[in-house]
Amino acid sequence: MTEAGAGKERLLRAALEYVAANGVGERSLRQIAAALGTSHRMLIYHFGSKEGLLVELARAMEERQRDLLAELAATDDPIEAGRRFWAQLADPALWPHERLFFELYGRALQGDPGALPLLDGVVDAWVTALAAPLERAGVAPEIARAQARLGVAVGRGLLLDLLATGDRAGVDAAMEQFVGLYAATLPSSTG
Repeated sequence: MTEAGAGKERLLRAALEYVAANGVGERSLRQIAAALGTSHRMLIYHFGSKEGLLVELARAMEERQRDLLAELAATDDPIEAGRRFWAQLADPALWPHERLFFELYGRALQGDPGALPLLDGVVDAWVTALAAPLERAGVAPEIARAQARLGVAVGRGLLLDLLATGDRAGVDAAMEQFVGLYAATLPSSTG
């Protein structure tokens, strides 16, 4: 990795920690830079803009979540991996990151040019990650991708519900209901 790449990675890690602890709110790029111990020019150099930084943060968090899913899927059947993954996603410690994701997602859907890059692969990366363990469990690839897309939609919908209402018990019950329905569609050796 180049020195510039290493510097960008260090800033991204620091920014992830900062956002998790403080959120972003209406902070300016200068305020974020000061909190990270750098200059706004350095953030512009590496990320292009505040929106560019926020998109990179959302992507980095999603990549970490997909890595966790792959780790869980390697050791558990798809249904148990899904349950454990949901427990991780619903952890209040991740809520600032998830709120940032939904804020940027909404801005991108409204055509905000700074947030639009978030839409690149935002669904397909998850569909691919979720379909892989289903295929290993014996689900045909086209069915695995459709089920994975359904899982992405339900997971994101319930996560948005959780962030909006804080009703952890209700959302967990809905997810468990979905997992039961999902398990019924898998080959009998799974779930």
